[in-house]
Amino acid sequence: MIRKLTVEDHQHVLAFLSEEPSINLFIIGDIEAFGYDSEFQEIWAEFDEENEIKAVLLRYYQSFIPYANGEFDLDGFVSIVKQYEQPIQLSGKSDIVEKFEGIDGLLLGRKQTTFFAECLTDECLGDVSGSTSREISKAGIEDVDQIIELRCAIDEFHITSDSRNMLVKAMETGTGRTYYTGDNGRITSCVSTTAENSMSAMIVGVCTRKENRRQGLATAIMQKLFKDVLDEGKTLCLFYDNPEAGRIYKRLGFKDIGMWTMYRPL
Repeated sequence: MIRKLTVEDHQHVLAFLSEEPSINLFIIGDIEAFGYDSEFQEIWAEFDEENEIKAVLLRYYQSFIPYANGEFDLDGFVSIVKQYEQPIQLSGKSDIVEKFEGIDGLLLGRKQTTFFAECLTDECLGDVSGSTSREISKAGIEDVDQIIELRCAIDEFHITSDSRNMLVKAMETGTGRTYYTGDNGRITSCVSTTAENSMSAMIVGVCTRKENRRQGLATAIMQKLFKDVLDEGKTLCLFYDNPEAGRIYKRLGFKDIGMWTMYRPL
């Protein structure tokens, strides 16, 4: 049986999602931030005969994330997704979301598969205080335009029309933060979190201006941000598909825990 969840289901669904809190950080974060009654967000769950949750499907605007810890009612979830305007954005553990491929009437966009890694300890961070001579600052709303401008200059970044609003919302709701270095009032390097919740945070937006690279700025900012988040008792998570970046993250204490696939509208 599949039904839409309400606030009365909160503890039940949170216990289910907490079996893999890092993999489920987006679902957990959205539930904690926006609840069960938002127009732009809905959560469904599949229940077994003993009324235990088998799978969950989150809708956040036109973005869907399914999660299951075993077999689930794929046709039931597909019928829900088809009720919304196509194409949709779909993301999640690769072995789950790839089951949605090739289904008639379901329009998925460009496929991207990345490694999913987590960090549980700051043992590999070293001496954060002495990692760079540049001051590391926490960004505010007044810094958003510079951050977006810097991200737009990075070829591999996917910047959308709502990227600025999403960054502002993350700062305002406490679901994300950005640390940066600057030179004469110009941001030279930055790194952000997103989908922060009571258990975990996703690292995104690691970037440095081309003329400021190979100075250790991004690594220094990551060390500072990672330590602050870990000191709050949260797990750090990130995606990567660049082997060189992967080696840097692993030196900082990250370990691969799975693969993550996203389908973006073309």
